[in-house]
Amino acid sequence: MNPTPPASSLPAGAVRLADWGVIRAGGADALKFLHGQMTQDFEHLEPQQARLAGYCSAKGRLMASFVAWRHGPEDLLLACSADLLPAVLKRLSMFVLRARCKLTDASAEFPLWGLAGAAAQQALGAPAAGAAWQLEACTTAEVVRLPDAVDAGVAVPRYLAAGTPPPGLPELSIDGWRWLEVKSGVARIGSATAEQFVPQMVNFELVGGVDFRKGCYPGQEVVARSQYRGTLKRRACIVDAPLPLQPGQEVFHSADPAQPAGMVVLAGSLGTRHAALVELKIAALEGGTLHLGSLQGPELSLADLPYAIAADAP
Repeated sequence: MNPTPPASSLPAGAVRLADWGVIRAGGADALKFLHGQMTQDFEHLEPQQARLAGYCSAKGRLMASFVAWRHGPEDLLLACSADLLPAVLKRLSMFVLRARCKLTDASAEFPLWGLAGAAAQQALGAPAAGAAWQLEACTTAEVVRLPDAVDAGVAVPRYLAAGTPPPGLPELSIDGWRWLEVKSGVARIGSATAEQFVPQMVNFELVGGVDFRKGCYPGQEVVARSQYRGTLKRRACIVDAPLPLQPGQEVFHSADPAQPAGMVVLAGSLGTRHAALVELKIAALEGGTLHLGSLQGPELSLADLPYAIAADAP
């Protein structure tokens, strides 16, 4: 549907992520407390590691998603969608009880930036070529290497920086960053999609967001059952569209026009190219056509994910 631009025209530079915020968890029990609340193992988080994590309801639905990393020996920083931060902070604080953990909104202290492309990689230096979910060396910010965005076989490195980005980077549009976010296939939960998805519905476990070896957390039984009993009937895919999309919009399939087949999770645009990460019924991927809003809405076309979903995956 959309022409593929040369690699040199793919998004690169730095952009302030005003729609992200940061929760700071500090104290001797901070890692242990969050370990018991999230889908991820924080008790064994190394100083140079970052982790993708989800916070689920008792029904196993994602209320928020985080990029998290250690900040000093006892503190943990959790980056999430800003529109969810106040409610999530309040809810988590209710369960601290006697744990030695203090949760605060640290968004002003740690402004977040999105860095992308060869320009960002060069500005950060040789270590920036490392694997995803690692902390990178930078004198002006704490930088997390995110999974690459991939478009037509071309990988675009992405980074999340808390602090001040390296100087001299070109300006990156927020639409371009969100387009890269879609093309990475990594879901980020916002207010429009909160409590809509079990983690596997948005491929969360495929990108490192769920640790099935750790102990209990809210919704863990539902998440584990979806993984091991083969009950999952929905997955996330990338679609190209003829117009901009928005998280929370419904997607319909030609075989069942009476009810939605899925929901937009993330959306972004690169000029006239529009893409979205969409949660869909697996059956809707087997033929027919996809449409935005209703069967009379614009047609969407499936695009490639940057990772494989095994044929025998639940």
